[in-house]
Amino acid sequence: MPYADNLATNLRMERARLRLTQKEVADGAGITTAMLCHYEQGTSTPSLKTVERLADYFGVTLDQLMGRDL
Repeated sequence: MPYADNLATNLRMERARLRLTQKEVADGAGITTAMLCHYEQGTSTPSLKTVERLADYFGVTLDQLMGRDL
């Protein structure tokens, strides 16, 4: 699934862009550090609600976080 790969890559890129640790992002989005690690590795796919929280935390749209071009 290309969107899952894009999400994993974009999560890592956004976290690096803001120079945040996985713990900081996880705490800010209300998820565990282990879950964020799985999302960033692409071994687990978050729920839509979780993706919404991550997008809000990073200040980007869902489309941007999912790597979806319109």
